[in-house]
Amino acid sequence: MSVKTPGLVGQRGLRGEILIHLKKAQPETAKELAAVFDVSANAIRRHLKELETDGLVEYSREHRGGGAPTYVFRLSRDGESLFPTRYGEVLSEVLELVARGGGRQVVKEIFAERFREHAKRIQAEMPDATVEEKVKTIAGILTDQGFMADVDYADGALKLAKHNCAIRTVAEAFPEICAAETEFLREVLGTEVTHDTRITEGCNVCQYVIRGPSISNTAKSEGDRNWGGADDE
Repeated sequence: MSVKTPGLVGQRGLRGEILIHLKKAQPETAKELAAVFDVSANAIRRHLKELETDGLVEYSREHRGGGAPTYVFRLSRDGESLFPTRYGEVLSEVLELVARGGGRQVVKEIFAERFREHAKRIQAEMPDATVEEKVKTIAGILTDQGFMADVDYADGALKLAKHNCAIRTVAEAFPEICAAETEFLREVLGTEVTHDTRITEGCNVCQYVIRGPSISNTAKSEGDRNWGGADDE
């Protein structure tokens, strides 16, 4: 599946794919990246060297297991900036002014109303849809908004992952927004939803775990896992 990443204009081919993969799974070794893209480790190292020269990737040494330290690669600050941010700093300043005048609850209500509009639309357009179908639709909406969302099925649950926080600055200042999003998912899906990892807390992904009796253990076959929210290109 190709992920929409407007900020990666100019980073085409394997270089762009490496940046996207690091965004989702950093840190990674050259050997791990070579296995992902089915190329030699030397070929990956050449691309990593170019990305490092451009200031988009950085590396450090890390102990993995009982052996000697190995080099691991992750996005630099400039590399992270390639991905959508949705003018987070400006929006955060505006919301601070709103909160100053009406309290933080007003900010939460602004986002809650936005989520309610999404909920109404999904419920109107998909009245008989399964939980899985609704989650895929939500992942597509989030991807269009720059969150790089996908859906996986594992351990008897659906897992909705956002690999980029397009409003990170705002979410860090107003964690109430994340709480409003969780309530939105519970309302639309009508089932148990937990927010188990958060980018704003240092994790590499924001992930929601969705469980319930309507989610069958056979919802997706073993060979059809990691199904995303956006259509393949």
